[in-house]
Amino acid sequence: MKLTVEQRDRYARNMALAGIGEEGQRKLWESKVLLIGAGGLGSPIALYLAAAGVGTLGIVDGDVVDVSNLQRQILHSEQVVGTEKALSAQRRLQELNGGITVVPYCEEVTRSNIADIINDKDYDFIIDGTDNFSAKFLINDACVLLQKPFSHAGVVAYHGQVLTYVPGQGPCYRCIFEEEPAPGDVPTAKDVGILGAAAGTIGTIQATEAIKYITGVGELLTGTLLTYDALTMTFRKVPFPQNPDCAVCGDHPTITAL
Repeated sequence: MKLTVEQRDRYARNMALAGIGEEGQRKLWESKVLLIGAGGLGSPIALYLAAAGVGTLGIVDGDVVDVSNLQRQILHSEQVVGTEKALSAQRRLQELNGGITVVPYCEEVTRSNIADIINDKDYDFIIDGTDNFSAKFLINDACVLLQKPFSHAGVVAYHGQVLTYVPGQGPCYRCIFEEEPAPGDVPTAKDVGILGAAAGTIGTIQATEAIKYITGVGELLTGTLLTYDALTMTFRKVPFPQNPDCAVCGDHPTITAL
């Protein structure tokens, strides 16, 4: 594929980057990224990937925009309160970049539909922008079983974390967080709040990981959990190995189907 004159102008700053160039921009344009969750994490992810010229963006979210979302979910506005988030995201992203394709999925991911959604466009990279443990473990297991790379993140209060999984190149989410915690064991954003800018910081890192994976530039957060403390403005990289006893990617997996 050759870039048009308009694309060369639009993505000139991308192509000026060492390691990306015109070839990397073509890879972005030809790539397909699936974002699960169009909220506090998903908002900056979607905006930056659309702006970067990712050619196809799938947006999965079964919720509607609520006024309480607007404190952090910058993809949406007062004018779309009550609208399905996936459709609100599609509208905003097409306004930002009319050349890309945005595919909305107005549903929550479940064990019965997640494989079909991932396979719908044969997405190259999956991003977990959800806010609950059930979805996070489901996304991890689906990506491991389907051999799809993905970015995990979580954020609550002033703190966040990010890791990237690439099949055959490192541990998955279950290698470090083996089982879903019981309800009430871990505080949620509803319990202790969430700083919108902290979600923005973590989501932007996830978008960066997707761009790096697609273009092949830099080093990914594989085998590393990046943690963030907004109060002290501290980042910490915590290395962790693949767990041979992991239930989904270990030597003798017990999770072989969703």
